[in-house]
This record gives sequence, structure tokens and C-alpha cells, in this order.
Amino acid sequence: MGEWVQIAKTDDISPGTGVVIEAKDKCLAVFNVDGAFHVTDNMCLHRGGPLGEGDLEGETVTCPWHGWEYNVKTGHCLNNPSSNIKSYEAVVEEGEVKIEL
Repeated sequence: MGEWVQIAKTDDISPGTGVVIEAKDKCLAVFNVDGAFHVTDNMCLHRGGPLGEGDLEGETVTCPWHGWEYNVKTGHCLNNPSSNIKSYEAVVEEGEVKIEL
């Protein structure tokens, strides 16, 4: 088992947006979907675009480079169903978003 690591503060990520976070040698994307926080790997599988900088519509983020779409809850790629990014279980404690790494 890994260790639970604080990766963001809830106040720093507005609803309907995402951010890029570096934590323990990982580049992560953290999304706020109506107050629920979801964390995925930041790199798009198509050409490595930064998903945390993409447009978030509901539970779907669109890569800003070439438009590939992913479900931020599951990591499921909508453009190529056989390819998925890693998603992480996130918990919120006292205004902090944490994941297990």
C-alpha cells in the first residue's frame, strides 16, 4: 500500500476546471466536477498533451492539443476505448484533496 498524499487544496480548483499538479514524481490532472474531485494522469495518450489544461464539460475533459476526450472519473478514453489513462481514488479531508501514491 502507498501513502496518502495531499495534492491540492479544494479552494484552489474552481468547479468545472482542472489543474496540473506534480506529486511524488508524477504529473497529475486534478478536476473539480460540481464539488467532487477526480484525479488522473495528466498526459493524453494521443500525443502527450496536458489534460489538466483541457476544457472540462461535465465529467469529460478534452485534451487541448488534439481534442481527445477522457472521462475524469474512470480514465476511459472516448476516442479510443482500448486506451485508458490511470485514475486515482481521491478523498477530501479538511479542505485538502489527497490520493494514495
